[in-house]
Amino acid sequence: MELTAWQKICHRILGKVFKKRARNDTKLSDDLVKGNMPIMPEVYMAQLFVTTVTVTIICVILLVAVFMPEIGLIDWYESRPDDAYAMACYEWEYWNGDLVDETLESRGCPYFQYMEFPVFAKILIPVMLGLVVPFGTYKFLKGSASRAAHARGVALEKYLPYAASYTAAMAAANATPHKIFKSLALNGDIYGEIAYDSAMIYRDVSLLGYDLLTAMKMAVDRAASPWMTEFFQGMVGTLTAGGSLKLYFLNRAEHYMRENRTRLQEFLESLAMLAESYVVVAVAMPLFLIVMLVIMFWVSGAGAQMEESTLYGVVLLGLPMIHAMFAFIVWSSSEEQKM
Repeated sequence: MELTAWQKICHRILGKVFKKRARNDTKLSDDLVKGNMPIMPEVYMAQLFVTTVTVTIICVILLVAVFMPEIGLIDWYESRPDDAYAMACYEWEYWNGDLVDETLESRGCPYFQYMEFPVFAKILIPVMLGLVVPFGTYKFLKGSASRAAHARGVALEKYLPYAASYTAAMAAANATPHKIFKSLALNGDIYGEIAYDSAMIYRDVSLLGYDLLTAMKMAVDRAASPWMTEFFQGMVGTLTAGGSLKLYFLNRAEHYMRENRTRLQEFLESLAMLAESYVVVAVAMPLFLIVMLVIMFWVSGAGAQMEESTLYGVVLLGLPMIHAMFAFIVWSSSEEQKM
């Protein structure tokens, strides 16, 4: 895979500096391999630091543009008249025309005020641009390799039960491991990431000339999932001991299917609990609140103390946010199970 233009620039700037350190980082190298990220560790490290420094410089420029005296955004904002007092000044000028001073921006109006930049924004902007954004960029980029490896491991475990069943069926038809991996590699639309690992094994044996055991041991190092590592190691042990791959595949297929059923059962139980929570929080609680307000209003008139804006905020903003939150949780949970 060819490097992007940005990766090439980062590598030219800091690639040699991080070369030794990055290649000695075994965890990073493993994550890059397991996450199927075809770049060298020094390129990854160079991209991480150059991107972080670039984002930090941009944040510093933005801070200067906001807080620069006289020409900064805050000074420009606070030099503008506050329109909230415009009507009061118009009325004052109408009734006190003899006191108007054309040389002043306020025209002599005692109600004249300049815009005031919010204090919380003066605190929030430096915190965000000076700390949160640069540090967040560094942490996000630094963890991209481990996240890719984890995501690929999750994908492998979704497809492995079905791939194991397929290998058991192929072995029952007396197909050789070489043909089994070739068949898996050709069905990437069905077996997902399993097809990629199978293609690597088939490539190592057919193109690079490795024997099957060596190719399997190399596949163990590339495996991003504990299930996949166990599956390949079991194949190596079975082939080394001269055991029956057919029985091994049948055993593993049954085991992974059982594990997959357990995971799906846990997912359904979590959905059931989520549905109960939704009924309580998003349906029963609003009805209970409305009934209580009506009763309080009838009994003592206390319900009238709630402002109309507060009621509209609860009904038009609070309740839809609760529904949207539950919908997002269900959607994200369903996406995790999607194949």
